[in-house]
Amino acid sequence: MVVPVETLLIEPNKLFREVLKLLVESDDFHIVNEAGSLAEGHRAIEAGLVPGMVLIDPSPGYSDEQESMKRLRALLPEARLVVLTGGVSTRLLTSALEAGIDGYLIRDMSAEALCQSLRLVMMGEKVFPSHFATLMINGRTSTSMPDIQFGRGGLTPREGQIIRCLQNGDSNKFIASHLKITEATVKVHLKGLMRKIHVSNRTQAAIWGRTNGTGSQDLPASA
Repeated sequence: MVVPVETLLIEPNKLFREVLKLLVESDDFHIVNEAGSLAEGHRAIEAGLVPGMVLIDPSPGYSDEQESMKRLRALLPEARLVVLTGGVSTRLLTSALEAGIDGYLIRDMSAEALCQSLRLVMMGEKVFPSHFATLMINGRTSTSMPDIQFGRGGLTPREGQIIRCLQNGDSNKFIASHLKITEATVKVHLKGLMRKIHVSNRTQAAIWGRTNGTGSQDLPASA
């Protein structure tokens, strides 16, 4: 029997908290507590709460989210920490990365895609927007950069790796071995990838990759 991951939800908007609870609650995740700010989340953890995952949307205009997220990581070294936010902010992404966050998600996604991304995080994957990850690898993220938009269908770095493998005709077993992940993880990625780019099979996904220029130079070599 699968035990749901106990999840702490940190979201300043009470209505959106209620919506998220309805969307995330499943056989895989269970919201055990909720907070309106990182500070409230800290207090709940210091009072004894030990969730397996924390889903965070920093308060609007919050100026010290990096230190607060670092503190959260120090309090919960084994938990998965995921930022879920409505804004595309390089400053927030940089803060999240430096704080050791496991995932950075944008609200503009379906409920199924959200839960799938959270499952991937719990499987040990790092889930970040591919464009942001590329900027990070190139050392171009900074608080002075303007906010940017996603490209290439919003693929994550891992999805970019997998779509390149599909272009080579690689099997799931080969992809898993090549990327040092399990075949089950490959299958989860493939399902989300095909849904994201609106195709129904591996061949169509490979063609999409070629058409959209997803080659070895486009995405970092590791997620």
